[in-house]
Amino acid sequence: MNTIHVDVVSAEESIFSGEARFVALPGEAGELGIYPRHTPLITRIKSGSVRIEMADGSEEFVFVAGGLLEVQPECVTVLSDTAIRGKDLDEEKANAAKLAAEEALKNAKSDIDMAKATSELAVMAAQIAALRKYRQKK
Repeated sequence: MNTIHVDVVSAEESIFSGEARFVALPGEAGELGIYPRHTPLITRIKSGSVRIEMADGSEEFVFVAGGLLEVQPECVTVLSDTAIRGKDLDEEKANAAKLAAEEALKNAKSDIDMAKATSELAVMAAQIAALRKYRQKK
């Protein structure tokens, strides 16, 4: 069986490292699917879930808040400032952060404040969507 090595790394730690049959993640221009021996590629990714189909058929989910993807024929590397294992996602915290971002957006006094709040709101919405997707698969 063909596999590809996958590394998902946040700014603080290695979140996942292992062999996979397939990887799906949110590319900047749409959903990307990667199989072993994929053409080399470097691209930005959006906030959302990385789905890793393991060699044994099980699946691993990781939420990423955007980042970079590097694909080599035998290796996939996902680099993100923030990456959280699907099992570690906390819906209560994500909803609270989303509400805080919505409040910050209402109270934004400058374009920078508005951009920051809009970005945070988009990340929290993507995290909540990833959490729901993860729960559906379980």
